Amino acid sequence: MINLAILPSIILFVIVWRADKIEKEPASLLLKLFFLGALTIISAVIIGQLGEMVFQSFLDTESMVYIAIDNFLLTALVEEGGKYFVLKKGSWKHPAFNYTFDAVVYAVVVSLGFATFENILYVMEGGVSTAITRGILSVPGHVIDAIFMGCYYGIAKKMEAEGNEAGMRSNLVKALLIPTLLHGFYDFCLSTGYDAFLIIFFVFEIVITILAIIKFKGLSRSDTQIIQENTTISEPLEYKEDEQDNEKQDF
Repeated sequence: MINLAILPSIILFVIVWRADKIEKEPASLLLKLFFLGALTIISAVIIGQLGEMVFQSFLDTESMVYIAIDNFLLTALVEEGGKYFVLKKGSWKHPAFNYTFDAVVYAVVVSLGFATFENILYVMEGGVSTAITRGILSVPGHVIDAIFMGCYYGIAKKMEAEGNEAGMRSNLVKALLIPTLLHGFYDFCLSTGYDAFLIIFFVFEIVITILAIIKFKGLSRSDTQIIQENTTISEPLEYKEDEQDNEKQDF
């Protein structure tokens, strides 16, 4: 049963790893990010339960207001916030973070850490049917959110390297905000109990999956090196030697 729970994560990781064509990321860094992502389950459970206790004390749990708060704030923001926190702490200053697509790899690995351990818990309780359903929807859903997080996270890193502090901060906000909204809307549609929102969910799932695939492929193809401002690239040794020989001949 555990094999069924982790299989979607393995498949998705291989797809992302192969898409990183220019320079593969260090295994030690990826393992660290994976387990840090898994640890965010603890914070998600604790903060989520505390939040539920607070809001349930003065809101009807069947009301649309509570459902929105529960899904967008207590679930999406808490989970994506935890992922964003360990992503930033674990990778922002790492020397291996030198290409824009690296950000997508890191964000997906963090997300898969969370999704894998969450999936194990659900599948051990729900069985094969849960494994199939979550393998098709939930685990890929976490990865889709991570692709958008990684997109803006990579842009933010490039902005920092170019000395654009405002652009860096703006894209770091988007790296948290966009996945939170996508995640929250996903959960909200499934939690209302209305057939109309179920239809909206399936339309949303198809559209966002297509957009994520297009964005993922585009980010992989347009992967560019992040070069710090005022950094000079050393000239090849052969060029320097030729230049010295020419100077001697001129003299």
